[in-house]
Amino acid sequence: MLKIVLYRLLQLVPVLWVLLTLTFFLTKIVPGGPFSAERQATPEVIAKLNEYYGLDKPVWEQYVAYLGKVIRFDFGPSYTYQNDTVTGIIVRAFPISLQIGTLAFLIALLIGITAGTIAAVNKNQVWDYFPMSLAMAGICLPTFVMGPILALIFCLQLKVAPVSGWYGLDYVPLHPAVMPAVTLGLFYAANIARLTRGGLLDVLNQDFIRTARAKGVPDHQIILKHAMRGGLLPVVSFLGPAFAGLITGSFVVEKIFNVPGLGQEFIKSVFNRDYPLILGTVIFFGTLIVLFNLVSDVVQALLDPKSRGSSS
Repeated sequence: MLKIVLYRLLQLVPVLWVLLTLTFFLTKIVPGGPFSAERQATPEVIAKLNEYYGLDKPVWEQYVAYLGKVIRFDFGPSYTYQNDTVTGIIVRAFPISLQIGTLAFLIALLIGITAGTIAAVNKNQVWDYFPMSLAMAGICLPTFVMGPILALIFCLQLKVAPVSGWYGLDYVPLHPAVMPAVTLGLFYAANIARLTRGGLLDVLNQDFIRTARAKGVPDHQIILKHAMRGGLLPVVSFLGPAFAGLITGSFVVEKIFNVPGLGQEFIKSVFNRDYPLILGTVIFFGTLIVLFNLVSDVVQALLDPKSRGSSS
């Protein structure tokens, strides 16, 4: 177990270095600069700003200087927000994305495992086809389609949730995080439902399950006590990337519902060419993805000792 953790942690450094390097040079390839869109700024002012932020230096020199700052956990100032640092923006915006992602994760687990279990128990029956058809629809519908549909129904028609925003919305019954979380969670719930069904069907066809049924063990005990442990292994391996995706992949949803999370800030930084904020957000999200995958591998190794050799 310790070998798995150390191995994956050692992978973190080269992965983040490659991610940082690619992102850094991609931002330099794009024509223009972070201050070229300032219509009122004279060429002299733009030149002074480039000199102040070190953008007038050769690209390799900028890269080495930025790499040295990152090693000291200094992501630099934001070009868009005056007197604000990238670290400060991440600290301010990420808790909102984390709240939405965590709620979406719980929604996905509840709906996905429940629907998958019902489908597995009722194989080739109505209660198998119905939830799996919904799961397929959930997989096919992207969040930028699901979001406006849910906003139209629950925000504009039923008026139980805010259309957009985050603060000062006490006039609606549902918290502002609910609709973005549902939009995100339904897609992952569909994937979890299919994985749960497939995993449970594999376990339910094994000999020890037939033996338990022959001894008269009730079906609900067979499912909960015997089948779930092995049947949910495919789900466990999916949960790490899923949770990372829910937290880091909320760009579109935060934009649809105008939520001031880190995904929204990342989109703004791209349009504003705020290079430090782009790089800081990419590094932060990349770290989360690697760490959540590590947690997923550890949990899977604890539940299934046979997977330890393959993980290492």
